[in-house]
Amino acid sequence: MEKHYGWVIVAAGAVITCVAAGSMFALPVYLQPMADDTGWTRAGISGAMTLGFLVMGVAGFLWGTISDRIGARPVLLIATVLLGLGLLLSSRATDLVMFQLSYGGLIGAAGGAFFAPLMATTIGWFDKNRSLAVSLVSIGGGVAPMVVTPLASVLIEQIGWRSAMMSIALGAVVIVAPLALLVRPAPAARAAAPGATELADIPAPAASAADRLGAIVRTPQFIVLAGTFFLCCAAHSGPIFHTVSYAMICGASSLAAASIYSVEGVAGLFGRLFFGVGADRFGVKRVIVGGLLLQAAGIFTYIYVTQLRDFYMLAAVLGMAYGGVMPLYGVLAREYFPAHVMGTVLGGITMTSSIGMAFGPIGGGWIFDTFGDYQWLYISSAAIGLAAAALALAFPQPQRPADAMPQPA
Repeated sequence: MEKHYGWVIVAAGAVITCVAAGSMFALPVYLQPMADDTGWTRAGISGAMTLGFLVMGVAGFLWGTISDRIGARPVLLIATVLLGLGLLLSSRATDLVMFQLSYGGLIGAAGGAFFAPLMATTIGWFDKNRSLAVSLVSIGGGVAPMVVTPLASVLIEQIGWRSAMMSIALGAVVIVAPLALLVRPAPAARAAAPGATELADIPAPAASAADRLGAIVRTPQFIVLAGTFFLCCAAHSGPIFHTVSYAMICGASSLAAASIYSVEGVAGLFGRLFFGVGADRFGVKRVIVGGLLLQAAGIFTYIYVTQLRDFYMLAAVLGMAYGGVMPLYGVLAREYFPAHVMGTVLGGITMTSSIGMAFGPIGGGWIFDTFGDYQWLYISSAAIGLAAAALALAFPQPQRPADAMPQPA
C-alpha cells in the first residue's frame, strides 16, 4: 500500500484544488446579483479578486516556507478554515470594504496555501511518472470552472447570492478537511529522489528560514525558473481575461463568448495529461519550451480571429498550451532543488506567477482604453510569451551529485 500511496495523494490533491480554486474563482457569477442587491460597483466587487491575486502570491511564498517546517497537512487544514471563514464572512458582508478584505484577504491567503504544499508533497512521492502525477493534481483547477461555478450559479438562482456563498463555504470545508488528512509526507528514501540537484549552498532543514530563503533566491536556477513563470503568466493573463470582451466586439453573444472559457478549460485538462506524459518521456525542459512557443503563436493569432468558430479553435490550442505547461514548473524545480526546500521554492515561483497574472487584466484594459481595440494587447502578449520561451532555454541542466555544485548568482 505504501508503494502506491502517492496516487492517493494525487487523487486527494486533485479534489482539493478543484474545490479550493472553484470556491475562490467563482466570484464572476456573483458579480451581477451582488451589484443588484447591494448597489456596489462592479469595479469595487472585482477589486476583491485583484486583492485576492496579490495576497495569494505573497501568502503562497509564506505558506510554502511554513510547509517545509511543519508539513503540508497542517497548512492545508489551516487554509481550509481560512477559506470557509472568508466565504462565510463575505456572504454576510454589508460593507464593500469588509467584503474586499474578507474575500480578497482571507480567501486569497487560503488560495495561496494549497498549491505549493500539495505540489511539493506530490513531487516527493514520485520518482517515475512525476510529471504526470503533478499534472493530474493540477487538473482539479481546470475542472473547477466546470463544477463549482455552475453549482454556484444554480444556488444563486434558487436561494440568492448570500446563501449560495455560505453553502459553498460549508461544502468546501466538509469536502477539503477530510481529504487534507490523507496528505502525508513521502518516505525519506523517496523524498531524497536521485537525480535532483542538492545545491551545496542550500542549508539543511535545521537551518533558519531566512538562511534557506536567501540561499534559494540567489541561485541561477531559481532566478530563471521564477522569471519564466512570471513571463508565462504575464503573457496569457491579458488574453484570457479580455477574450469575452473581444469576442463580443466581434459580434458574439455574451453567452457564446463566455463559453469560450469552457473550451479553454476542457482543452486544459487534455493539455495537463498530454504534456505530463510528454515531459516524463521527452524531458520537462523541452516540453515547457515547446508549450511556451505554442502559447505565443496562439496569442498572436488572435489578431486575425473574428468568427466564433475560430475563437473556439484557438481557445482549444491556448487552453492546451498554458494548461499543460503550468504544472511542469514544479517538476522542473524538483530537478534543481532538494526536497526539504520544495515548499519555499514552489511558493516563491507561485508568487512571481501571481504578479504576472495581475498585470494582464489591467494592462489589457489600458491598451483598449488608449487605442480603442485589443490588437496591441495580443502583439505585446505574444512578445512576452516569446521572451518566456527564450528565458526557458536558459534553464541549466540538472546536475548530479557528482557534478560541481552551482554557486549563487
